[in-house]
Amino acid sequence: MRARLRINGSLAPVDDRLYSSFIEHMGRAVYTGIYEPGHPTADAEGFRGDVADLIRPLRLSHIRYPGGNFLSGYQWKDGIGPKERRPVRPDLAWFALEPNQVGTDEFLQWCERLEIQPMLGVNLGTGTPREAVELLEYVNGSHSSYWADRRRENGREAPYGVKLWCLGNEMDGPWQICAKTAEEYARTACETAKMMKWLDPSIELVACGSSFRAMPSFGSWEKTVLEHCYPYIDYISLHQYYTNEEDDLPSFLAKPLEMEDSIREISAICDQEKAARGSSRDIHLSFDEWNVWYHYQKAGIFPPKWTVPRPIEEENYDDVDPLVTGAMMNALLRHADRVKIACLAQLVNVIAPIMTEPGGPARIQTIYYPFLLASRFGRGTALTLESEVPHYDCAFRSNVPYLDCAAVEGRDGSMNFFLVNRSEEPVELSLELPRSYAAAELSTLRGLRIVSEPCALRPGQSESLLPPRSWSMLRVVPQPL
Repeated sequence: MRARLRINGSLAPVDDRLYSSFIEHMGRAVYTGIYEPGHPTADAEGFRGDVADLIRPLRLSHIRYPGGNFLSGYQWKDGIGPKERRPVRPDLAWFALEPNQVGTDEFLQWCERLEIQPMLGVNLGTGTPREAVELLEYVNGSHSSYWADRRRENGREAPYGVKLWCLGNEMDGPWQICAKTAEEYARTACETAKMMKWLDPSIELVACGSSFRAMPSFGSWEKTVLEHCYPYIDYISLHQYYTNEEDDLPSFLAKPLEMEDSIREISAICDQEKAARGSSRDIHLSFDEWNVWYHYQKAGIFPPKWTVPRPIEEENYDDVDPLVTGAMMNALLRHADRVKIACLAQLVNVIAPIMTEPGGPARIQTIYYPFLLASRFGRGTALTLESEVPHYDCAFRSNVPYLDCAAVEGRDGSMNFFLVNRSEEPVELSLELPRSYAAAELSTLRGLRIVSEPCALRPGQSESLLPPRSWSMLRVVPQPL
């Protein structure tokens, strides 16, 4: 099979926040995930050093915390102050116990040690606008006020300066603690956003969009939220997970194209509200949950309830899953003009690229590598491409390209192409280049290894062979000055 690509032009700078992730108080993400006092690698605060060593190469911009569904029942005040005084609470989102040994200060200081920015969520389920503003005061307050002084009493003098905040999580979902109608959520989110920006005008706010594209209120939910919240928010969220429960591989590999449909549709709704208001300000998108999620559910595993940690949703990713996550990453890059934040959900143990054994080692999964290489080489300017690629039809969609691709011009002048071959056949790829380059290298994921080899490079063209059903990165290096 043959395919041809050529660069059409520049799209937009890639926001570094596109390479972010997510830690929720869910399963073993926190306890025996990032945090395990007594582990041989634990630091003085009880956080696992081996996990940190696997996180650092990902060069994450932000980590979203503390949820997720957990957020809608979380009382942040339970997680501050002396640990021996913190209450143990039932977590109704995941039917577990929450010991509150990791809370706001512990998480924010862990992020500082990793040199990663936090993306904090406020509870708009059981929580109130006042409690959200009190959390902001605790985290960012610089004056001598009640909650800022409580932070100082708890050992942190300087404000944390957290700039990115989420106004609740998936509030349209009937599974959510204190789910709301669009009108109910929009009014609460508007008043919360207004108060938070009055207290700290430097912050940016993400309002809840639909939980996923198949929600009955998809689109109408966003319209209502934007009608109420437009003056006070900066982003609206999208979430999407994909499954292969039907064992229909061609359809599974095509699903990231639906992700693009969602981006286009919500972008259009944002633009319609902008035009209706005569505003000059854009609302951008935060795709702050995305991944493959179905192996654990398909296995039908149900650990005992009301334990801590409760080991749920621990995916064992196979060799096909990184093709889907890689294509999802490509979809984000192809819409870098609108999607400014994206969080691979989650980071450790729960639907995650990193897994741990309590008291034992940490390891990576197959989906780790497409994110790793995109984060390393996908920073710069997203490019638009013209392609000549064969297509196929699947159960839910026609005209699916066998080759899924995105391209970024790196800050060093390199051209980096992220390629998913959906076909059972190898693809002979011919890449037309805008100028001469010194070298070309193809890196392909094979199991838990990246295999790299030089590609044929002629003036204005690179040629490479993409293996069947594979994820690859083609990197073209510029001539030295």
